[in-house]
Amino acid sequence: MKIEDAFSINRIDELKTALIEVYKRRNTPPDNSYSKLLEYTNSVLENENQSRRPADSNGLPGGIVCLKPDITTIIVPDLHGRIKFLLNLLAFTDQSGTSILQKLAFNQIQIVCVGDGFHSEYKTEERWKASYLEFVDGYRKSRNMDREMSNNFRLMEIVQLVKISFPENFHFLKGNHENIKNEKEKGNHIFRKFAFESMMVYEYVKKFYDKQFLDLYYQFEKNMPLLAIGKNFLVSHAEPKSFFNRSSVIEYRKNPHVVEGLTWTSDGAAENGSVEKMLKYYLSEKNISQSHFYFGGHRSIRKLYNLRARGKYVQFHNPAKFAIVLIEKGLEIDLERDIFELEDMVNKTISIRSLKSLKSLFS
Repeated sequence: MKIEDAFSINRIDELKTALIEVYKRRNTPPDNSYSKLLEYTNSVLENENQSRRPADSNGLPGGIVCLKPDITTIIVPDLHGRIKFLLNLLAFTDQSGTSILQKLAFNQIQIVCVGDGFHSEYKTEERWKASYLEFVDGYRKSRNMDREMSNNFRLMEIVQLVKISFPENFHFLKGNHENIKNEKEKGNHIFRKFAFESMMVYEYVKKFYDKQFLDLYYQFEKNMPLLAIGKNFLVSHAEPKSFFNRSSVIEYRKNPHVVEGLTWTSDGAAENGSVEKMLKYYLSEKNISQSHFYFGGHRSIRKLYNLRARGKYVQFHNPAKFAIVLIEKGLEIDLERDIFELEDMVNKTISIRSLKSLKSLFS
């Protein structure tokens, strides 16, 4: 079955099956099949509707996503290999029993992920330490790193399958962990937390995948946008380091300082007033007069959300929770109501270990 046939909005049953099969597969994907998916995903990203992603001077979609103003929006924090989180979100149902996946197909909802697909964080410090020993031994044995990379790649397979199925309703922004080549330029920096994660991933992919795959995945990361503009909100991976105008973000491929400034900003490192300036510049005066916020992840927190920048920048990346922001069409933003934790329905279902029972998640 061809990718372009299997994952159109008219073939949602095939998409459900594909997502579940990715989840159930425990091994990392073979590079030949994954390369085909990456090629198709890159084609979708490089030919996005210009009313949604205004083109840069080279005719490629720029760094801004203009979200649809008249449908509900879900904002998803850093994922870091949490494949169950994304499946739970897609399977989440309203009171009528309609799933998020169905609402994507019916053009009733749009999703913005703030990025960071790779490098697990939650309760995986010991696995990273064990993976480091495998790394220094040249990955002659790689059981721990295999498990890490399986989670990373399977999560991003699901991201890609949903993106190519609903290109105007699903968006994945670039985070600082989208750096598969361990790059130290173009707005990227090497990442390490529990071990040398960035280098370890790069060396793993070079050893077990071919150059074509690595280049395609690198291209996939470079095709990701940086900033999403909603009716009364903005979204980027990190707090904006300074004010960035529309032209500089659209031309992000030429502006590494913009890439860095929207993906790497530490707490307290942003210029004073950057969030307020971005909100005032990108949102209309009518919507600025209502409740308006700038959402991001990047730095982990222990609560459901944390406020910075005089209460206008909302951090909501808690690695221990499946927390989302749900901004309902036609309603002003109420952080206490609109940021909440999803129930883990996948864990309740997988004990049965059948494809049919998992498919029931999606209604």
